[in-house]
Amino acid sequence: MSNLKGKLVVISAPSGTGKGTVISKLLKLRPDFVFSVSATTRKPRPGEENGVEYLFISHEQFEEMIEKDEFLEYAKYVGEYYGTPAKPIKVNLDSGITVILDIEVQGAKQVMTKDIEAITIFITAPDMMELENRLRGRGTDSEEKIASRLERARHELEEMHYYDHIVVNDNALHAAKEILSIIEK
Repeated sequence: MSNLKGKLVVISAPSGTGKGTVISKLLKLRPDFVFSVSATTRKPRPGEENGVEYLFISHEQFEEMIEKDEFLEYAKYVGEYYGTPAKPIKVNLDSGITVILDIEVQGAKQVMTKDIEAITIFITAPDMMELENRLRGRGTDSEEKIASRLERARHELEEMHYYDHIVVNDNALHAAKEILSIIEK
């Protein structure tokens, strides 16, 4: 049965690196991979659907799930909770399905300390100027939020040496293909 075990792929990146776009392209290249839908307390952005990009839940619901130990990992980022419900991950891995996790550095480090085999990948923008341009280009955040995200990105970049692989996203399809080759090794 262990030869059916799927692969757990942990992908982290500072906000604005295009991680979501890269993951979307990766899933188009390999539709048999499953994207783990994280839970969050942040409000949905325009076009986001509950249960697709995230499970949007209240702070109270999230804290109840923490108390019940229902997360593989969780973190607080820019005032909001993000976490990975553990049960769907286990079910997919046990069924031989590769699961893609899109999680923050704090959460990835939690996964790395557990007795779970995972491929860890850190995506970065070509440079900080490009990262700032991408954040501003979204048009969804205030100046204060952008400044907070950039400061957080600087700290996250200091943590990328903990990951097995680093991928620079200067072209989303190229980055997705690079990640696919890492997974398939």
